[in-house]
Amino acid sequence: MQSAVIQFDRFNTLADTDAQSRIAAARAKLGKRVVLLCHHYQRADVYRHADLTGDSLKLSRLAAQSDAEYIVFCGVHFMAEVADILSKPEQIAILPDLAAGCSMADMASLAKVERCWRELEAVVGDPDKLITPVTYINSAADLKAFCGEHGGIVCTSSNAPKILEWSFAQREKVLFFPDQHLGRWSGHKMDIPLDEMAVWDPDLENGGLSAEHIRRARILLWKGHCSVHQMFQAEHIHRFRLKYPDGLVISHPESNFDVCRLSDHVGSTEFIIKTVKAAPANTHWLVGTELNLVSRLAEEVKPEGKVVQFMAPMVCMCSTMGRIDPQHLAWCLENLAEGNIVNRISVPPHEAELAKVALNRMLDAS
Repeated sequence: MQSAVIQFDRFNTLADTDAQSRIAAARAKLGKRVVLLCHHYQRADVYRHADLTGDSLKLSRLAAQSDAEYIVFCGVHFMAEVADILSKPEQIAILPDLAAGCSMADMASLAKVERCWRELEAVVGDPDKLITPVTYINSAADLKAFCGEHGGIVCTSSNAPKILEWSFAQREKVLFFPDQHLGRWSGHKMDIPLDEMAVWDPDLENGGLSAEHIRRARILLWKGHCSVHQMFQAEHIHRFRLKYPDGLVISHPESNFDVCRLSDHVGSTEFIIKTVKAAPANTHWLVGTELNLVSRLAEEVKPEGKVVQFMAPMVCMCSTMGRIDPQHLAWCLENLAEGNIVNRISVPPHEAELAKVALNRMLDAS
């Protein structure tokens, strides 16, 4: 039976230890009615409660296969949207703190992408015949819906090159958003010259490009980035190699081009974890991705004599995901235990339908 919603201000000053015990009590009361998802970048004091861990798409697909009534996603807003899109109609997706967003996802809005589409039409003709829109899964649901409506597709950090192959089989150009670095590295992996990949600045007319440049470009890269992965620089790798000549470097493709080019391995969060875990004992790794993941991985492989080192010399975590703390999780779960649904993420049906078209194209293509 539903009761009065428990307001969050009662949890603001809750000690971490008290929050942890209240999370455990609420979860015991809810039982299998709730599944708790935690992204790899999630802070340790929340991650410890996860039923399922992984990257955003993997978690959403696993949650949709569960019988849980509530999907509590300890990630960021776009992740909970994907969970809502892919889950069963009777399942409810919840984000413990609505302020947990993604700065990269926010760099591309539907209004700006639609304006870009109109500007491209004025230069190259009907973009629906010439350009495949590709959105990284780290984007809002309405941008996934845009891609679904315009013959486009979604990609992840692991399948982006394959998705670009599919995209070029449909049309001669690609508009890739919101992360220019993943798009550039993926194009490079397909042997597309850098001068055939142009950066589209959404705050400038025609993206700041000449008509000739637009016509020549095979990939138009949206001017967006992940603030975490932009902390990593080529000099960090050069310094590491001087000190550890036998060391290995692995980076996420959201890093800039020079970092990816200088790395021994480049891949998604899942790829990074699997590669380091499968490596021989006593190897030394420099890892270019979010700090929580790197710290957790370092502890897990330490018994094998492996050393895992964070690439940047300064602390660098996903601060927006870090907004989901034990206090917010306790508040969210206690409300659910009392029959109150808080912070539900619900994508409008028409938008969800189109977004699912783009997502299903990705799943079929990859």
